[in-house]
Amino acid sequence: MLFVFAVIVAALVLFATEALPVDVTAIAVMVALMLAEPATTLAADAGLLAEPVYVLHQAGDGISPLDRGLSGFASTATITVLAMFILSDGVQRTGIVQILGAKIASLTGDSETKQLGATVGLVAPISGFINNTAAVAILLPMVTDIAHKGKLSPSKLLLPLSYASMFGGMLTLIGTSTNILASQLSAELIDHPFSMFEFTQLGIIVTVIGTVYLLTVGRYLIPSRIPVEEDLTEEFEMGEYLTEVVVREDSPLIGQTVDEALRVSAFDVDIVQLVREKRTFLEPLGQKSIRAGDVFAVRTDRDTLVDLLDVEGLDIIPDVEVDDAELETANERKNLVEVVVAPGSSLIGETLVSTNFRQRYDATVLALRHGQELYRQRMDHVTLRIGDTLLVQATPESIDRLNRNNAFIVAQEVARPDFRRSKIPVAIGIVAAVVGVAALTPVHIVISALGGALAMVLTGCLRPPELYDAVQWDVIFLLAGVIPLGTALQETGGADLLAELFVMGAGSVLTAGGGLAVVLGLMYLVTALLTNIISNNASVVLMIPVAIETAQQLNASAFAFVLAVTFAASTAFMTPVGYQTNLLVYGPGGYRFTDYLKVGAPLQAVFAVATTLGIAYFWGLAPA
Repeated sequence: MLFVFAVIVAALVLFATEALPVDVTAIAVMVALMLAEPATTLAADAGLLAEPVYVLHQAGDGISPLDRGLSGFASTATITVLAMFILSDGVQRTGIVQILGAKIASLTGDSETKQLGATVGLVAPISGFINNTAAVAILLPMVTDIAHKGKLSPSKLLLPLSYASMFGGMLTLIGTSTNILASQLSAELIDHPFSMFEFTQLGIIVTVIGTVYLLTVGRYLIPSRIPVEEDLTEEFEMGEYLTEVVVREDSPLIGQTVDEALRVSAFDVDIVQLVREKRTFLEPLGQKSIRAGDVFAVRTDRDTLVDLLDVEGLDIIPDVEVDDAELETANERKNLVEVVVAPGSSLIGETLVSTNFRQRYDATVLALRHGQELYRQRMDHVTLRIGDTLLVQATPESIDRLNRNNAFIVAQEVARPDFRRSKIPVAIGIVAAVVGVAALTPVHIVISALGGALAMVLTGCLRPPELYDAVQWDVIFLLAGVIPLGTALQETGGADLLAELFVMGAGSVLTAGGGLAVVLGLMYLVTALLTNIISNNASVVLMIPVAIETAQQLNASAFAFVLAVTFAASTAFMTPVGYQTNLLVYGPGGYRFTDYLKVGAPLQAVFAVATTLGIAYFWGLAPA
């Protein structure tokens, strides 16, 4: 038990600090649990320990510790979530969500109430049927465009987008990976898996409450962190960092390629575009030889510019304002866009240098924003994280490639000619069939979901190579890694001990006549606080065994406590790290960490009351 608690503490620290990616931490947990028995057996044989440490072993059940340790990869929850990612991607590639978004966006105008209502009203129901992280990723460009067209700060809409996707995900079993994992744990521990619409009535109630909150109290608490600017160079405050310079006749740069000039330069500078003989060139510029009279738009700060002019034989062009219009003179379409680092991106944990970003994507990064932090110089070695927003200058062709790359979300709507619109009825029909089969027949959700994923390929909604891009592998490895931790907590008696401590803490509440509903509310709050610090899936794995043991010690309904944990883990409003959708909007919204606490804490408190009362009303707190 002590060994398992040590592993949990180490995992919590790593999850909270993100010293390692959460999926790597989860796999490390799994490896630690599987190594415990063989490593301590060797130590016991050598006389270093009295006896081996068993954390994944139950005598007489015929299941080896190795099988228990690897059970996360064979888990129905893990496979179901994988299949749901594929289903979500199949729907996404038809363009149906974008079409719905465009129709609703056309009705919002410059009314903040309409824009907010459209954002929440669209993402919440969609999140009940496709993965809510995918829903936010799909709708983020539309919401950003709505804000810009309506002269509203994107910050006012992006946090509601994230929050609404979370409580919308509680409408059905398949809305979030957390629901699916909780269903499996509930099935294993109390033989009560969730049906497709097990908690839909409560999901509707919290969705309505959340919507009302965001349209009333929430709208006044959400700050306008991003200025209301039509020009992205103004939004990223690039006025002091973008300049045009001309190459003098005596410049030592003449004859060098742009790549060579940048490679040998000791200055923090990027060349954004080249104007030569009234023609404008964008990336790739690397192989172009520099000539006298060439005009370069460069990104650098004023102090560096002064040194650059002296050393490199350049002259500044006075009275030229480099803005969106100036940077987009080469093409009729946009050359300047915001690009968000998506969940599962290969760029996470890397830098612009280590990924060779400029050459790899034929694009120049002018600025980088992580929440409220805005980098406009010395960006090359900043570690990239989920939700970081890059201000990118590139050709329309390069932007199209970025838009098709699952590592990025282009935060303005860009035409996608490859949408398979003819497949819209097919994709919707497949998702409806998956839901219907799982809800109305004895067929398990994992079979239904895998069948739907297969149907997406057979009908042409997805091409076979796209299957692997559709899956957020970090989530899959996170699930596979943390599931054995719940098993170890249960097998070693750790869940019993934590439940006893919780019951002791709640004893004063019961003594004071607070009743089981108050204890259930406390379970919700403890889970919510934990989820806001670590992964939602990890908190479900840790808290559901404790919740069940607590209910049994109090002679209460174990299923009611499981539901409280499930709802709390799926609605982490108070920090950007508690849920992937919060991280996704962190950079584009320019938020501070405290913004989530200020807006999310009251909503979390309201949900604690509403969820507790709803569970008590619909399912009761007495044991079945």
